[in-house]
Amino acid sequence: MKRTIIAALLAAGAAFAATPAALAQNTTTTAAAPAAGKYRVVFQVSDNDPAKWNLALNNARNVQKDLGKENVEIEIVAYGPGLNMLKSESVAADRINGAMDGGVAVVACDNTMHAMKLTNGDLIGGVAHVRAGVVELMMKQREGWTYIRP
Repeated sequence: MKRTIIAALLAAGAAFAATPAALAQNTTTTAAAPAAGKYRVVFQVSDNDPAKWNLALNNARNVQKDLGKENVEIEIVAYGPGLNMLKSESVAADRINGAMDGGVAVVACDNTMHAMKLTNGDLIGGVAHVRAGVVELMMKQREGWTYIRP
């Protein structure tokens, strides 16, 4: 009987030690590059909405800030209506240029460009191209990239 009571008390103590309050005492984390190399994240932007672009750009900046630019590869894939924000006269052009200057790759879908009758000269300088934005997202995910759609 004593052994049963002692075992129950030990089990209760162990359960209390693993409560969220006990676990939250040590919440400091340090980002380290994954064992296989850099963190890799791909963002989808397919909306013609400056707020969505700003959110994606903020997310990209925060990833670089929290994990360190040297520890991450970031790509933003634009297709469909989202391609409008890659036009050189768009309201998001300056922020997109800043992100690219900071190491974020921005790519445009050639299928969308063709459908919208856009040329390289219509887009912000430095934007790369992929044949199909959706396929680019699929391939990145297959390669282990984290996918985010803000």
